Amino acid sequence: MLGDPALARESERPAGAILSVTALNRSVRDLLEHRLPLAWVEGEISNFTHARSGHLYFSLKDEQSQVRCVMFRGRGGLLDWQPCDGMKVEVRALVTLYEPRGEFQLNVEFMRRAGLGALYEAFLRLRDRLEGEGLFAAGAKRPVPAYPRAIGVVTSLAAAALRDVLTTLARRNPSIPVIVYPAAVQGEGAPAEIVRALERAGRRAECDVLILCRGGGSIEDLWAFNDERVARAIRASPLPVVVGVGHEADFTIADFAADVRAPTPTGAAELVSPARAELLGRLAGLAGRLRERARRNLEHRMQYLDQLARRVVHPGRRLDAQAAALAQLRSRLRPASERSIDRGRWSVRDLIDRARTRSPPLERLNERCATLGRALQAAAERRLAERASRLDALAASLAALDPRAVLERGFSIVRDAEGRVVRAAAAVAAGDLLDITFARGLAQARVERSR
Repeated sequence: MLGDPALARESERPAGAILSVTALNRSVRDLLEHRLPLAWVEGEISNFTHARSGHLYFSLKDEQSQVRCVMFRGRGGLLDWQPCDGMKVEVRALVTLYEPRGEFQLNVEFMRRAGLGALYEAFLRLRDRLEGEGLFAAGAKRPVPAYPRAIGVVTSLAAAALRDVLTTLARRNPSIPVIVYPAAVQGEGAPAEIVRALERAGRRAECDVLILCRGGGSIEDLWAFNDERVARAIRASPLPVVVGVGHEADFTIADFAADVRAPTPTGAAELVSPARAELLGRLAGLAGRLRERARRNLEHRMQYLDQLARRVVHPGRRLDAQAAALAQLRSRLRPASERSIDRGRWSVRDLIDRARTRSPPLERLNERCATLGRALQAAAERRLAERASRLDALAASLAALDPRAVLERGFSIVRDAEGRVVRAAAAVAAGDLLDITFARGLAQARVERSR
């Protein structure tokens, strides 16, 4: 800025030079515009005038000072709201000097209502937090049904957006029923009403898709759609929700939470309703394709029928041909069967001769079998007698060793209190109890003395 030619000329002016008023004002303007960048200034509007040229003239003041401001038509025409006296605003302006009157003023480039900066920051914080929770995740978005049976609209009954939506739906497809769930879309209680309307629509399940909409406005007018409760109600709705709020450039938290975001309420209506004319055109196209396919199929069947007709033979001719073939087979069958019988007869004779030459001497074999049978029976009887004698000897030996036989001869078995057999008198002492086993029965005795 120090290298600016105008400033260089003013700095080179001799100290005693006399300036004209115009030159002075121009020098001051140059100094202000080049030394001070664009700045944000906050204040209250007073003496507001909207000139026929489209320029806006007003003063910006606070408790102690004021400054004149001008906002030219090109910038003022971009405002979507109407400034007025007493309104708190924030302006982004260039500090300058109006040369003809030598008045210090601000050339306003952009103006917004005071507090909107804080609102926008709150909007960004809420958006980032809900996005961090995954509330806006693309995977959770539900598709809009291609052919809804009924469409629900959540908005104010007095909203112009409702008329736009109903007009668009009636134009595109008047056969689809529309159910309106009234709710305030602006003001302090609007978020709660929107939430209740969404819950009521989901609970009733009267429609397949919901439109949540309102017309354009300032950020304050649309603030109900930046409420966290509304965003969570949209995601909790069992029905897919299409949000069309404001204009295409307006974005709200509800837009991010919606299953589909439409640029305007009219756009939302177009998204959820299939165009009747398009459906009829598609139906006509399908009907034409069906007729063409049916025609081709019929032609194919007719051609196939012609082929079958050429292959059809009169039943009489077919019977005559079959009778001739049968007579020929009969004439061939008789000699063939005679030859087969002759071959069978010779085969049987040959088998009989071979059987006679190879058959064993049956009488001699029968006699041999009878002799062997008698010898086998005699050997078995001798072996059985030997085994019986051996068994009797073993039984006698076993009986001689049986302790009961010894007991029968008058002997007995003596056991001590622990069940051990007593074989010597030294093994017991006076006073010991003894168990005595006889051939028949038991007895218990006490030792008086042992020797």
